[in-house]
Amino acid sequence: MLAGPRSAAKRRRSAHLSLVATLSLAVLAAVVLYRFPPTAYGFYPVCPVHEHLHLECPGCGTTRALAALLHGHFAEALRLNALMIGAVLPLAAVYGLFAYMRAVRGGAFRWPQVPMPAIVTGLALASAFSVLRNL
Repeated sequence: MLAGPRSAAKRRRSAHLSLVATLSLAVLAAVVLYRFPPTAYGFYPVCPVHEHLHLECPGCGTTRALAALLHGHFAEALRLNALMIGAVLPLAAVYGLFAYMRAVRGGAFRWPQVPMPAIVTGLALASAFSVLRNL
C-alpha cells in the first residue's frame, strides 16, 4: 500500500526536477541571447539552407526574432519570423505545460502524442510560409 503513494511522489518529484532543469536551460539560453544578440556576435550557427541556396527556410530568423522578443521588440520579432513567434512558440509552451501537468497528476512524464492531422497541418503551414517568404 505504501508503494503507490511513494511512487506517485517520486513521479511528481521527477516531473518537478524535469521542469526545473528545462526552465533553467531556457533561462540560461535567454540570458545568453539577451546579453549577446546575434546581430552583434557571430558565434551563432548559420542556416545551411540560406548559406548555400540563398533561400530562407521556416527557421531562418528565429534566433534574431527571439533576441528581439527578449528586448521587447515584438513587431520586429514577428517581422523576422512570424511563424515561430506567432505560432510555434506559443504552441510549444502550451504543449510543455500539458506534459508537465500530466506528470504532476501521477502519470509518467512523457510528451503528449501529437495527432497526425496536426503534424501534417504544421508541415503544410511551414512549407507555405517558406514559399511565401521567399517570393
